[in-house]
Amino acid sequence: MTKLSVNINKIATLRNSRGGNVPNLLQVAEDVERFGGQGITIHPRPDERHIRYQDARDLKSIVNTEFNIEGNPIPSFIDLVLEVKPTQVTLVPDAIDAITSNAGWDTLNHRDFLTDVVSTFKENGIRTSIFVDPVEKMIEGAAVTGVDRVELYTEAFAEQYALGNNDGITPYIKAAEKAHEVGLGLNAGHDLNLENLRFFKQQIPHLLEVSIGHALICESLYLGLENVVNMYLDRLR
Repeated sequence: MTKLSVNINKIATLRNSRGGNVPNLLQVAEDVERFGGQGITIHPRPDERHIRYQDARDLKSIVNTEFNIEGNPIPSFIDLVLEVKPTQVTLVPDAIDAITSNAGWDTLNHRDFLTDVVSTFKENGIRTSIFVDPVEKMIEGAAVTGVDRVELYTEAFAEQYALGNNDGITPYIKAAEKAHEVGLGLNAGHDLNLENLRFFKQQIPHLLEVSIGHALICESLYLGLENVVNMYLDRLR
């Protein structure tokens, strides 16, 4: 089945809003795994407004499934990932002041930069993934960098699905087929939720992993974290 990696950024946001250590980020990570989650994702940003760099270090000894650190590969981020050595690093082209991820990489214009970064991480035994829009030429560009996987940016699909337009899945199917054709593993994430995930999973071939945070945590406020993790797993089977 497709693996579920739970992004726990929102837990850190809640913790930081009050100070102290409630909710306990490390305990939540352990609980997510205990409830069946198959990975933990974090996205530290330079201002540490939610996940702090120290959180990444602390989680390294806690996460027993797959540990995915995503972010813009600025020097401080690269140093952090090389120190922590997670299972996977996902490269995301965030502006420093971005509220959330809002675009995939232009893998053609940034080919040389991405190739250097990917090489650095792979030399240290870290699986690498590049965040991309569902555009076939961008997936082909990603393959040239030597990356292991791409992660499809799924906001456009989620918006169209919410409007009742199932045709919004079409570019994602083509992107998934192209990724498989050029030998890349396939991840996906952003605005996937309990309403749209089953359809996405059923339509997208070769989907290895989804990373879900905001929706999963919001739904958990109503339905309970253990219940929601297992509801996601049900949709991915």
